[in-house]
Amino acid sequence: MLIGLGWLVIATGVGAVGLVSALRPPAVPLVLFGLTAVVLGAGWFSTGFRAWLLAIDVRWLVGLHLTRFVGAYFLYLYGRGQLPYAFAVPGGWGDIAVASLAALLLLSGSPPRAGRRAAYILWNVLGLADILFVVVTAARLGVADPESMAALLRLPLSLLPTFLVPLIIASHVVLGVRLAR
Repeated sequence: MLIGLGWLVIATGVGAVGLVSALRPPAVPLVLFGLTAVVLGAGWFSTGFRAWLLAIDVRWLVGLHLTRFVGAYFLYLYGRGQLPYAFAVPGGWGDIAVASLAALLLLSGSPPRAGRRAAYILWNVLGLADILFVVVTAARLGVADPESMAALLRLPLSLLPTFLVPLIIASHVVLGVRLAR
């Protein structure tokens, strides 16, 4: 818990002093996937962290995805001309859909029953596909026109590649492992 809070503080500080906005393609996706690898590596190599990941109620991992309502902000920024359509609209609506489905899963209860388990698995696959689509689209557009994605490199959105998206991708992997058991 303290490590996660420390990570959030560092990510906020790095964003506040402009280090994230100074990154140029392909640095941002490399940082994002590097941080994801660190989280997954910690889950693999740290027995305490792995035990926690295997014991935590799956609904907490799904609950993290309620943050994906940030997609509404993508749509707002597109309306203001600060994010391109190719990223903001499909990514925004995709994130809103994944967050909405996460809310429905959380309301339905935990996945032990076969029907719920299947719903959790389907949601996890769709959610992972969506977030990977969003990351690849942002990277592709950032390479073609770095300024088009500048809003993602300033606070508060700089927390997406430096904190939240690595956690989201890692949580999908952990959920996949947990639900496959």
